[in-house]
Order: sequence, then structure tokens, then C-alpha cells
Amino acid sequence: MREIVHIQAGQCGNQIGAKFWEVISDEHGIDPTGTYHGDSDLQLDRISVYYNEATGGKYVPRAILVDLEPGTMDSVRSGPFGQIFRPDNFQFTAMFRRKAFLHWYTGEGMDEMEFTEAESNMNDLVSEYQQYQDATAEEEGEFEEEVEEDA
Repeated sequence: MREIVHIQAGQCGNQIGAKFWEVISDEHGIDPTGTYHGDSDLQLDRISVYYNEATGGKYVPRAILVDLEPGTMDSVRSGPFGQIFRPDNFQFTAMFRRKAFLHWYTGEGMDEMEFTEAESNMNDLVSEYQQYQDATAEEEGEFEEEVEEDA
């Protein structure tokens, strides 16, 4: 089984992401509270790709919402599908309260080498994750072939 973790970053990313979850939820028959109200078994067929099933039959998006300022997160939370997300899916740093612009303007924070190293580390993580997913998919395929041979 494949699973997708959806990462939304910044004001634009979170606004587009909120609309994305409205559309995906509608396609899968999920209402704004995370409850399934669909009319077809096909809607539940691959629902675990985008959602975790929580207690009480509620579906929670596999999503991480990131922004420097809490205002964007508040607008997503107060939106039509804002209650579908777990509260710990919303991530924003205290840097906004510490005047992020001032940190940028005065040169505090990462220098170019630190940023390049962080970017390289992120690329390595993505690559390792993709390799792991490919290996898992191959193992599942081999298992399914063995089951078919036994039948």
C-alpha cells in the first residue's frame, strides 16, 4: 500500500492545500468532521493513501501544514474543512513573534553554506524515502506473486 504525506507551506501553499483537501474529501465521501458519508465502496478503496483512520471511524488527512505566522493557520482552521486536521498537524514557529523580518534583514539565521547543507540533507532524505517506497512496493509485488503461485 502506498501512502502520501501532504506538506503545505506558506500562505499560498496552505490556501491551495485547504482547497485540495476539500476536493479530495468530497471525492472520498468525507464530510468536514472526517466522517465517511459516501455512497460507493470505490470511495473507500484507496482512502488510506491520503487519510489515517482514527478512532470512531473518523478520517484524518496525512498532512503537515507549515507557516511562519499563525494567522494563516487560523484561517485554514476556521475554513470549511479546518476541523478535519489534527491540531498537531499545524506547525508554525515562534520566529514570527520574534520579528522574522528583522532576523532576515540583520543576517541572523542560516548562512549560505548552512542552507546548502540543509538542502542537501533534505534531498538525501527524499531520495532515501523514495528508495524505501520502491523496495516496499517490490516486496509487496513478490508477496502477491507467491500467493498467486500457492493458489
